[in-house]
Amino acid sequence: MEYAQAFRDGDLVQRVVGEIRRIVTRDWVIMEICGGQTHAILHSGLDQLLPPQIELVHGPGCPVCVTSLELIDKGLAIAARPDVIFCSFGDMLRVPGSNQDLFSIKAAGGQVRVVYSPLDAVKIARQNPDKQVVFFAIGFETTAPANAASLLQAKALGLKNFSLLVSHVCVPPAMHAILGAPDNRVQGFLAAGHVCAVMGYWEYPPIAEQYGVPIVVTGFEPLDLAQGILMTVRQLEAGTHTVENAYPRIVTREGNQAAQAMLKRVFRPVDRNWRGVGTIPLSGWGLQPEFAEFDAENRFDVGHIQTRESPLCIAGEILRGLKKPDNCPAFSTLCTPANPLGAPMVSSEGACSAYFRYHRPQDTL
Repeated sequence: MEYAQAFRDGDLVQRVVGEIRRIVTRDWVIMEICGGQTHAILHSGLDQLLPPQIELVHGPGCPVCVTSLELIDKGLAIAARPDVIFCSFGDMLRVPGSNQDLFSIKAAGGQVRVVYSPLDAVKIARQNPDKQVVFFAIGFETTAPANAASLLQAKALGLKNFSLLVSHVCVPPAMHAILGAPDNRVQGFLAAGHVCAVMGYWEYPPIAEQYGVPIVVTGFEPLDLAQGILMTVRQLEAGTHTVENAYPRIVTREGNQAAQAMLKRVFRPVDRNWRGVGTIPLSGWGLQPEFAEFDAENRFDVGHIQTRESPLCIAGEILRGLKKPDNCPAFSTLCTPANPLGAPMVSSEGACSAYFRYHRPQDTL
């Protein structure tokens, strides 16, 4: 705990922020990709300490937020079946579909269970051989290894009543989509430390080179984030665009190669529709043909889904760094954590949720 506290030392953070103030000479727009980083920045008040030349925008690194409405509606249709036990992390219960959410299905008698690991869902499948057990496998590269492990365990156990509803997405294709858009504002990235702990950062140098943007692998404590911002600003001011690692106590260039090998065995790249953003080619993972029998989309007839997104929600523009949550006319009035119009307001990694809980405009301080 003392080790962790060193990265929350206010005096050290102020010193790093002071160095940012000393070297910055012009306006810069930096995107933190991970929703966990967004919450840490706002919770710690780091955004209020930075000089006005530094604008932080919030990226699509909230897995709950970018899970497509179509797939959420498919999950809701599966969860409502009487022969199904639908397992999910707690974040997904209040995420709105077109007409309802998992919480309302659970309240109506559906067998929706919150689990803390996909391996819990495998255990539930063993305990309930007369039920179909479905785990909602969402997330970035960080959560994918555990989901792959659960599938491999289910296959080894010969379970015929276990399946995954897969909505995995990957960071590098999203970075390409953001940087390649004609309305892009992002000039530098804080890369997600947890993703890089699994995947390394060997995929990022070609992105930095192609678009001329610095990328700094960054952690989640206030000092980690301040240091990542400082390293990014140094590169922006110097006109360089390389990949640096500000999180070496956790991340290596190669990443966790055993986890990567397991991911390659279980998953294959697929086009993925990101909620509020659209389809990004080869930006997600689907199951390899060898594991098609564990694909919940194939197992259940849910191909007729018709989706309806709230016309008031601007989540797509927020996830691309074009707008901030408090630019939304529905923010904190029509859209609240108790009555969310979009996933970013209800997810523990959502930018709208972070703003609702922690953000204070500068003129109120």
